[in-house]
Amino acid sequence: MATKVKRDKALERNRDPLLKGKVLLGVIVSLLFLIPIIWMLFVSIKPDNFSTSNPVEWFLPPYTITNYIDIVMDSLILRWLFNSFFVAFITTILTLIITSFAAFAISQMKFRFKNFIFIFFLLGLMIPGEATIIPLYEIVKSMGLIDSYTGLILPMIASPLGVIILKSFFDGIPKEVIESATIDGCSYFRLYYKIVLPLAKPALAAIGIFTFIGSWNNFLWPYLSILSETLYTLPVGLPVFNSTYSQAYVLPMTANAIASIPVIIAFLIFEKQIVKGISFTGIKG
Repeated sequence: MATKVKRDKALERNRDPLLKGKVLLGVIVSLLFLIPIIWMLFVSIKPDNFSTSNPVEWFLPPYTITNYIDIVMDSLILRWLFNSFFVAFITTILTLIITSFAAFAISQMKFRFKNFIFIFFLLGLMIPGEATIIPLYEIVKSMGLIDSYTGLILPMIASPLGVIILKSFFDGIPKEVIESATIDGCSYFRLYYKIVLPLAKPALAAIGIFTFIGSWNNFLWPYLSILSETLYTLPVGLPVFNSTYSQAYVLPMTANAIASIPVIIAFLIFEKQIVKGISFTGIKG
């Protein structure tokens, strides 16, 4: 029966008169996104100081991997790569913990001003991050956290959107499940850890993915709060590196390739989770 249903669905797709056109359009759009990446990889393996007026020659021999070796040995790009990963990873973990605690409290616990607090989180979405940069910098500076990992991470773990998404998800958990656990003597923490969190894995995965990506790509706050080159993240370190070779193509492209390869590999591994996260949060783009 299941095989017949699958066959019928396949026949329905094949009857679509626009199917070939849609596939062709998808291939063309994919190539538009892939061509710059392919060009970057080819330029990164050309000899240093290579230049040409013919774009086709960028894809032709000679090739070399000396650029990769030189940049890894003579620059801080691996350090910046580690900083980006470390900051994004810790930010994601702390954000998931804090947002899930806050969302659980607003959704499942009874206390005064609960609705006001939720509205307060909603209002937080209306304030652009750039508007809070100056007071945030003054607070971090007064705490002595400028030019440190802590100063990079702590201001980024507040996520009103994460609280709102998780609160909406927790509200959808059947009340019978919560009530039966409470009657059996389940504490709030056990209710949170044993019942609510396992049911909220799709929401947590979506928030975690976008928190990690947002932290990885964040430029403004690391640029303002970090003074030492050894603490630079990739979005800050790469422009500094590229400015040193403003008249060249090869070495800046090699540095960008080194920074991009881990992200490309991560996307290929977690492609399904990223797509599900986009679908879950309803983000279009």
